[in-house]
Amino acid sequence: MEQVYASGMAAKLRSQWDRDEGLGQNHNAVKFQGQDFESLRARCLQSRSLFEDSLFPCASSSLGFNELGPRSSKTQGVRWMRPTEICTRPQFIVDGATRTDICQGALGDCWLLAAIASLTLNDNLLHRVVPHGQDFGGQYAGIFHFQFWQYGEWVEVVIDDRLPVKDGKLLFVHSAEGGEFWSALLEKAYAKLHGCYEALSGGSTSEGFEDFTGGVTEMYELRKAPSDLYSIISRAVERGSLLGCSIDITGSQDMEAVTFKKLVKGHAYSVTGVDEVVYRGNMTKLVRIRNPWGEIEWTGAWSDNSREWESVDRSVRGRLQNRSEDGEFWMSFSDFLREFTRLEICNLTADALEANQQKKWSSAVYQGEWRRGSTAGGCRNFPATFWINPQFKIDLQHPDTAGQSDCSFLVALMQKDRRKKRKEGKDMETIGFAIYEVLRCNISGIHLKRDFFLTHGSSARSELFINLREVSSRFQLPAGEYIIVPSTFEPQKEGDFVLRVFSEKPANSEELDDDVTAELPAESQLDESQIDAGFKSLFRQLAGEDMEISATELQTILNRIISKRECLGIELEHSIVLYTTDGSGKLGLAEFHVLWEKIKRYLTVFRQFDLDKSGTMSSYEMRMALEAAGFKLKNHLFQLIILRYTEADLTVDFDNFVTCLVRLETMFSEYSQIKSHFIGHIHMAIRCLMRV
Repeated sequence: MEQVYASGMAAKLRSQWDRDEGLGQNHNAVKFQGQDFESLRARCLQSRSLFEDSLFPCASSSLGFNELGPRSSKTQGVRWMRPTEICTRPQFIVDGATRTDICQGALGDCWLLAAIASLTLNDNLLHRVVPHGQDFGGQYAGIFHFQFWQYGEWVEVVIDDRLPVKDGKLLFVHSAEGGEFWSALLEKAYAKLHGCYEALSGGSTSEGFEDFTGGVTEMYELRKAPSDLYSIISRAVERGSLLGCSIDITGSQDMEAVTFKKLVKGHAYSVTGVDEVVYRGNMTKLVRIRNPWGEIEWTGAWSDNSREWESVDRSVRGRLQNRSEDGEFWMSFSDFLREFTRLEICNLTADALEANQQKKWSSAVYQGEWRRGSTAGGCRNFPATFWINPQFKIDLQHPDTAGQSDCSFLVALMQKDRRKKRKEGKDMETIGFAIYEVLRCNISGIHLKRDFFLTHGSSARSELFINLREVSSRFQLPAGEYIIVPSTFEPQKEGDFVLRVFSEKPANSEELDDDVTAELPAESQLDESQIDAGFKSLFRQLAGEDMEISATELQTILNRIISKRECLGIELEHSIVLYTTDGSGKLGLAEFHVLWEKIKRYLTVFRQFDLDKSGTMSSYEMRMALEAAGFKLKNHLFQLIILRYTEADLTVDFDNFVTCLVRLETMFSEYSQIKSHFIGHIHMAIRCLMRV
């Protein structure tokens, strides 16, 4: 059978066609929750009313669920006010978007604000997120829009401009310029995207970087910094990459603790520049850093008022030194390495680079999912299930330089929509991936099975399994074909993910999945005269006067013969009609003989994979049993089978196993009959397989 699709597959195809036409690119973003900015604004202007967003209401649910929940002291007395109600002459952006426009409020989203601060350094990137033409002038209708990259596509988010205010001040992010509101509105749009403001509390700067650019982030532990890190930072700044840094905490008491020299632990800073100055006859490397609080600055060497500046040429000092308490400061690169723990650099993808920039990645993006019982196999520590994880092939054909064999590439695994699930008590899963080399002659787009992973070690893997939104690593491997296996650390952890593969040179890649096929033994429909006399005699005894066996009679018969552990239940009744030629639901002699031979074969397969003789199989044993019975199925189809035919503990009993096989065989049989009358591809729904 060439292709079998669930009813939802048509929607997936339409979605892919839309994306092939450009939907989801920055110039043609997906409308979040179906809201179109232009039509909504036009409607408000026509009716002379200000927009009120019913999908993100001015209510406690939009603020949060715990620390910002309805009973929290932080939310008591909060009012929602438009900028026109907060000040007399509100402005969207005053004299361009700058880093001082982003000052943190009562929300722990310094990671996001550090990313926004970096965004202001590049007008091209900023206006991909903050579209031009928004203000409080003649086209003002209380509505604004912003664009964010989300898991492989750009999304346009529409908001009204009612902002949470407490004691006369904006509750969350605000600008040092009291009448400037672009940053507060941007934060509100990002909160809407994730369900509420509180969902933004706590995170990694790289998350904001990537949602503003669609780029991919690399992380450096500064205790193990490469010798050329300053050069890496300089090149990153030159090509418009976004950079962030932070200081690890050793315990909860350290969170936002201020060090002796006024650095904040567990706090996200943005790196906004680098420079070198002549100091006492030697070249000194400097790094410029910004605290999104808009205050509390480093007081060590090269801080705003330090003596080191007195020994620097006046013109250089005039260009670099900043004495205002705006949260931005310089420090030496050596102090930076000593004081900070981690650096994050977000590399921009080709669509975000300036036209004159030559450095561009070759990239591929894949959407995937981990589902209990079918594709959530856990890491390599769980060899019985690791193989059921989704698998992706990358073909590295072009070494970085002539005469060498190594190819550079970067793998980034990102879990989706975890912030939205915080209200349900869920957070980031612990994720990672492993990479295996395969010989070209040993693989042809087919999902690799357990035996491969039991006999082959990995060629590379993610540095850690960690509960961040994204895990990424850069690799250099010899030219060849490799399989990337993304997974959660433990089996049976559900989630959706995006796998991105970036290579220095062009590289082919694809998701591995089995073709849908059935290799079944030839079915012999015997004439009643050919059936063994002993079987006929047994049938007469069992069938009674009407010489037909009903589903209830069949159940009784089979349960007498099959062991108690493998008893058949009433579920089989729904499948018996598939074996009756007249649709009566009753079996004649020939029909019963065909079904009996099948059930004997099914029982042999079931016992082969019921390893502990419990009368049930695990879901991953079910996949191997189906293959042993002659069926190869795509991941999506197997997920649906697991949903339909397993118990709550993901086990499959013999009754469900037989029912599933009966329906699969019937589908393939019907498909073969239809196919013989048509040329080309045939798409069939699987309602028969999933029928209750």
